[in-house]
Amino acid sequence: MIRLDSISKQNGLQLLFIEASAALQRGEKIGLVGPNGAGKTTLFRMITGQEPPDEGLVLVDRGVSIGFFSQDVGEMAGRSAVAEVMDGAGDVSTVAAELRELEAAMADPDKADELDAIIERFGEVQARFDDLGGYALDGKAREVLAGLSFTPEMMDGDVGALSGGWKMRVALARILLMRPDVMLLDEPSNHLDLESLIWLETFLRGYDGALLMTSHDREFMNRIINKVIEIDGGSLTSYSGNYEFYEQQRAMAEKQQQAQFERQQAMLAKEIKFIERFKARASHAAQVQSRVKKLDKIERVEPPKRRQTVSFEFLPAPRSGDDVVQMRGVHKRYGNRVIYEGLDFLLRRRERCCVLGVNGAGKSTLLKLATGTTAPDTGTVNVGGSVKMGYFAQHAMELLDGDRTVFEALEDEFPRASQGQLRSLAGCFGFSGDEVDKKCRVLSGGEKARLVMARMLFDPPNLLVLDEPTNHLDIATKEMLITALSQYEGTMLFVSHDRHFLAALSNRVLELTPEGVHLYGGGYTEYVARTGQEAPGLHA
Repeated sequence: MIRLDSISKQNGLQLLFIEASAALQRGEKIGLVGPNGAGKTTLFRMITGQEPPDEGLVLVDRGVSIGFFSQDVGEMAGRSAVAEVMDGAGDVSTVAAELRELEAAMADPDKADELDAIIERFGEVQARFDDLGGYALDGKAREVLAGLSFTPEMMDGDVGALSGGWKMRVALARILLMRPDVMLLDEPSNHLDLESLIWLETFLRGYDGALLMTSHDREFMNRIINKVIEIDGGSLTSYSGNYEFYEQQRAMAEKQQQAQFERQQAMLAKEIKFIERFKARASHAAQVQSRVKKLDKIERVEPPKRRQTVSFEFLPAPRSGDDVVQMRGVHKRYGNRVIYEGLDFLLRRRERCCVLGVNGAGKSTLLKLATGTTAPDTGTVNVGGSVKMGYFAQHAMELLDGDRTVFEALEDEFPRASQGQLRSLAGCFGFSGDEVDKKCRVLSGGEKARLVMARMLFDPPNLLVLDEPTNHLDIATKEMLITALSQYEGTMLFVSHDRHFLAALSNRVLELTPEGVHLYGGGYTEYVARTGQEAPGLHA
C-alpha cells in the first residue's frame, strides 16, 4: 500500500535517512521505533506529503486513504467534541455539510424561487448521506469518545473549553471514526488514562486497515503490532513479530555482529603481523603483495552500534518511621462533587502502593492529600516521623525556571555538589555533553520530566509520591527509571497508566471505585489475576 524507495533526508546538519527502504502492506500493524530525534515524525510527514524526501520516492497506492494523528492538534473551538469528530469522517462529513446548507436554503425566504430545485437536490443528498451511514455517525462518534473516557457533557460542550490533553483525544477520535485504509498514529498513547488505553488497544486490534504507529508504551505496542520497523543510523530495518520479539531479535543480531567483528579483527591482526614481519624480505615479496591486495578487498565488518544506556544508582535514603502516611475519616469534595467520604488509609514503610481508579475517581487528589498540597474538608492526614518527601506532580515541569540551563537548575538545587557529580547526574538522565547548557524553556516534555526527576532523586527522599511520572518518557528512559526505582529502599505512593511500570514496581494496590476503596496486597500483576481486570471498571 505504501512503499519507501531508497529515501534520503537531511534535517539541518543531521542525516536522518540514507537510501532507506521499507513497505507497509495491507493488514500489517507496524511499530516504528528508534531513539529520540531519529526521524520518526519526519517519516510520517513524508508519507502524508507534508515534507518531500531529498532523494528517493514515497509511493502510495492509488485510492488509499490515510488518517494521520500527530501531537500537534492545532486550534479547536466553537463546536462540540461530537461535531469536531464527525467532521473528520471523510466523504460523509462533506455530504453532511451540504445537507446543512440545503436545510438553511429551504428556510430562506430569499430563495423561494429556487425551492423546487433545492428540495430535489436535498432528496439526492439525503439519500447519499443515508447510504454512507450518516445517520448512524452521531452514535458512532459518541461510542468512540466514550471509549476515550468522555462524559456526555464533555461530548456536547465546546471543544475549545477542553485542556490540550483532551483536545488530543478529540483529534485521535476523528481518525478512529474515519477508519481510513491506513492509520498513521504518532504517540496515540500519550495523555490517555489506563481505561482509555485498554479501549484503544481493543479498537486497534479489531481495525482491519494497515497501521503504522509510534508509542512509548511497550505493553500497548506489544499487544497490537505484528511487525517493527527500526530507524537507526539512517537506515530502516524490518523485524516480524511484536515489540518483545523485536528486542530479542535485535539483541541476537548485535551479539552475532560483535562476534563477526571480533573474528575479523583477529584475522586482520594476524595478516598485518605477517606483512609487517616479512615486508623487508625479498623472498616473501610475492606473498606480502598478495596479502596486501587481499586486505584491500575485504569488506570490513562494523562493530554493532552501542546504544547509550543510562543507569542511575540511588544514595541510600534515610530511614523513616514504620507508619509513613495515615489518613483517618477523610472527607473531600469539589463543589457538589464528592471525592471521598470517610477515607481511611495507612501507608507503611517500604510499601510501593499504586493507586488505580477511573477518571475523576480522585487519584491525584489522594496524592495531594498525602503531600499536604490539598487539605481534607474534615478528617486527618498525618505524615510519620522522619519522613522526607519527594513529590512529582503533573505540573512539576511548569515550575522550572525557563531562563536557567539544565546544569544551573541542578546546581541551584544542590549548591554543595561538585561539577563532576552534577554532570554525572545529568548524564544518567540523558543530558550528555553540551545538552547540559540547554535553557529549560527549550526542553521537550520528556526532557523536562527527566530534569525534574534528576533533581528529586539525587539526594533521595524516603517517601516518593509520583503522579504519572512516565508521561513524556521514552521506552529507554522508562527502563532506566524502573531499574533505579526497583533498587530504591524507601516508600512509594504513585499513579501511572503504564502497565509495565505498574507491574515492575508495585507491591500493593489501592483501588478507588464508586462503591468505595479496596486494598490489595501484592502488586499490579496479582491485582489483574485476582480481579480479572486490568483497570477498575474494565474486564479483561
